[in-house]
Amino acid sequence: MKQKELADLTNEELLQEAKKIKTNNIYDAAIFGFLIGVAVYSAVRNGFGLLTFLPLIYVPIAAKNKIRNKEVERLVKEKGLK
Repeated sequence: MKQKELADLTNEELLQEAKKIKTNNIYDAAIFGFLIGVAVYSAVRNGFGLLTFLPLIYVPIAAKNKIRNKEVERLVKEKGLK
């Protein structure tokens, strides 16, 4: 199922997305921190290898999430919903 475009969301759906932003930021930080921990452990234990560069795989995903969150905040502010 495709996600709706942000501009097509109703006001209620947009407010729900805005409430999820803080939680999503915490999840992104936790996942990234875990991946950094795995990379450091791998580098110390086995030297540089595939797991050392694992956090680099998650960077584009986190960047996409951040862009979407900023767009949601912009739409909420534009519509004057908060």
